[in-house]
Amino acid sequence: MLAVLLVALVMMLFLHSLRNSLIVLVSIPTSLITTFTGMYLFGFSLNLMTLLSLSLVVGVLVDDSIVVLENIYRHIERGEEPRNAALAGRNEIGFTALSITLVDVVVFLPLSLVSGIVGNILREFSVVMVISTLVSLFVSFTLTPLLASRFSKVEKLSGKNPFEAFAIAFERNFQNFRQKYLDILQWSLLNPRKVFFSATLLLAASFSLLVFGRIGGEFIEVSDRGEFSVLMELEPGTNLEETNRLTRMVERRLSSMPEVKKLLVNVGSSSEGFFNQSADNVSELNVRLTPKEDRIRSTGDIMQAVRKSLKDIPGLKASINPIGIFGTANETPVVVILSGPLRSDVTRVAEALKDSVKTIPGTADVKLTSRVGNPEMRIVVDREKMASFGLSIADVGAALRTAYAGDEAGKYRDGGDEYDIRVMLDRFFRQNTSTLADITFRTPQGDLVKLGQFVTFEQDRGYTMLQRKDRNNSVWVKAQAIGRPVGSIGQDIERIMTNMKKNGLMPPTMTYAYESDLKRQGESFSTLLMAFLVAVIFVYLIMVALYDSYVWPMVVMFSIPLAIIGALFALAFTGKSLSIFTILGIIMLVGLVGKNAILLVDFVNKFRLEGMELTESIIEAAKERLRPILMTTLTLIFGLLPIAFSASSGSEWKSGLAVALVGGLASSMFLTLLVIPVVYVWFDKLRTRMSAFRWGKGTENA
Repeated sequence: MLAVLLVALVMMLFLHSLRNSLIVLVSIPTSLITTFTGMYLFGFSLNLMTLLSLSLVVGVLVDDSIVVLENIYRHIERGEEPRNAALAGRNEIGFTALSITLVDVVVFLPLSLVSGIVGNILREFSVVMVISTLVSLFVSFTLTPLLASRFSKVEKLSGKNPFEAFAIAFERNFQNFRQKYLDILQWSLLNPRKVFFSATLLLAASFSLLVFGRIGGEFIEVSDRGEFSVLMELEPGTNLEETNRLTRMVERRLSSMPEVKKLLVNVGSSSEGFFNQSADNVSELNVRLTPKEDRIRSTGDIMQAVRKSLKDIPGLKASINPIGIFGTANETPVVVILSGPLRSDVTRVAEALKDSVKTIPGTADVKLTSRVGNPEMRIVVDREKMASFGLSIADVGAALRTAYAGDEAGKYRDGGDEYDIRVMLDRFFRQNTSTLADITFRTPQGDLVKLGQFVTFEQDRGYTMLQRKDRNNSVWVKAQAIGRPVGSIGQDIERIMTNMKKNGLMPPTMTYAYESDLKRQGESFSTLLMAFLVAVIFVYLIMVALYDSYVWPMVVMFSIPLAIIGALFALAFTGKSLSIFTILGIIMLVGLVGKNAILLVDFVNKFRLEGMELTESIIEAAKERLRPILMTTLTLIFGLLPIAFSASSGSEWKSGLAVALVGGLASSMFLTLLVIPVVYVWFDKLRTRMSAFRWGKGTENA
């Protein structure tokens, strides 16, 4: 609702008319209601991604209507009848409106077709954006001209009321701004190299923010949802009663924190992401905090305080994970899998890597999934003796499994209840290893043989978990990321792994790979980069088809790097990272920022066809199109501001998307007005030279 009000305010400022503003605003509910019909036909629901799409599209929905209405109003100001002005204005600007809408549509098509986790997340978002954008084009071609022909009229401002006085002052300042802009534009056309060099310098500076680490990278930005989980692990061999006692101690400590609202405790099992584990020495506490606006500390600060408060508990290893946007405990974001033929080498390198990862800024809860710790009794079978008794490994294994794990022997029914009958050794014998040698087996001849007659026992400490990857032994090194993007931590780990290989600490037979967010980030960034390139190609091809020219679409494409400048600077200024959503914002800019360039190029071509000289046509086009360019861009920016600066719970993951869009739109709005005319002149000269070359070559051949 706030976005709609801000959009209405921008239109009131530029149109100076409540009547004309309402004509444009009608396109918002009309387009949204029709979009709901499309969502129903596609089987979509109202979820995180479709709601995000609907909230972002508010500024886009009025774009076409603004362009059409502004042109109709220009004809009315010339004295034309409203009906004739509506027809002439719509027909004159129809091709431009079609161009800017199709440019938006082809940007979202690649996103709706990508595969993998990125496709699953963004598919519904992209389809909803396509539906709503096409509907807004239809509304601008039908409903907007209809309403304009009936209700639009020239507003004569007399200054009798505060609004009219403010509108007169705004219009006077706008005229002054436009004149200053035209003066700067004339200077730019006289100094094209300086303008282009300045834009190139800004682009290089924006990319340097990535190179020098001012903008980090992560899969999805961690949101302050006010929820986190505490995964507890005690020393191997700890019984369930001791685990429960220590869990209650931790529960009391957490309950004493004023921000903690609810606790859910699970002893004997824990979860991390979508994986579960059960053991007597593990437990999990799910913590829900008070609403974000009712507490001073963030969820991250409270998680840090919990880490510090649990350090004094001996034998406790706690991993504290935030609850992600999907409502489950996030998997540990930093995961490195070490694999090799020898488990001893893998364990040694894993321990060394764990110690190194602990020194990386922004890491916490560094741990190994497998380590030496569990006491175990190893049974070494003398196969010759066992064979002499007529027994096999399968016989021995089945008997030991029944003795210690039990075997279902039947059912016991008591009234309407049914119980399993499980046969196993008594608990005393299962916990006393001295009686292990007395387990008896019956040979095929009917004799009884004790286990101790053909095996020997070795007491040792085994690994807590045996893991394999690609038929090799493996150990996973896991760590949490605190206050630093996962991608930046991954770069530090990559340097550590490179040094370990160079120094010979890692045998050449060993390999390493990334999992969790590190892996998903790399895969998703590659997918989105491909989607970005495809979107750029599609935008160019659709404009080639519309313009029937290869040259003028190339001029429009120069608006894309101008938008990237603002997007990257905005991310760095607000401390946001590159994630799948901020990259989505940059991809969206490919379609959004091309609109301003299209408006300029279309009118330059129009005035040149009317016989104007090149520089004069550029100045006149800039003068005529400055108002709609500012209106469409500012409505988009103001429509995004509530999302960009939202402080609500869990809003961080989508605010980066809005920040990238706002920054890109702002830089493109100003730079496009100066750089695109300069580029237009260069390409016009290039086109003239190529035409002269082809004409001269044709003359020679003749």
